[in-house]
Amino acid sequence: MNSNSIEDRMKKTLENVHSNFQTIRTGRANPDLLSRIQVSCYGSMVPLQQVASVSVPEPMMFVLNVFDPQAVREVEKAIMNSDLGLNPQTEGAIIRLRLPDLTEERRKELVKLVGKFSEEGKISLRNIRRDILENLKTQEKNKDISEDDLTREQQSVQKLIDEFTAQIDKNTQEKEAEILQI
Repeated sequence: MNSNSIEDRMKKTLENVHSNFQTIRTGRANPDLLSRIQVSCYGSMVPLQQVASVSVPEPMMFVLNVFDPQAVREVEKAIMNSDLGLNPQTEGAIIRLRLPDLTEERRKELVKLVGKFSEEGKISLRNIRRDILENLKTQEKNKDISEDDLTREQQSVQKLIDEFTAQIDKNTQEKEAEILQI
């Protein structure tokens, strides 16, 4: 396994953690906040952005324009069932979502969610490391690489893991600070 593919896998993990952080609400309306919402529509679960356009006319409000009037009820239900705590106001195919002020309790819940996403990212990194080390040990057992090469590669992989874990920790601290100081 070459170091580029290892690093690519780790970068994808980091990007996934970052995109999950983007779905966590801070002080203003951001369309990414709605990206995790799945709507039961046309016999399957689809992302909200596929059944409605999202606009942000005010800093604390979303306006959804549902493409199919038959899907409005399903969109409302998906929003209410989400962990965002939003209450949809519907007028025909238009749904307005006003972001409530963040209470101290809600901020703490969001910080816990940030921690959960962070831990999932670290678990993913550890799984990548485990896979790589198993592969290296198999190569060493088959005499494809020497014991010295194995040790050198293990240290290299651990260094990469440490760098990416530190980046996740840094991003986590920044997101927590952003949530708590709103």
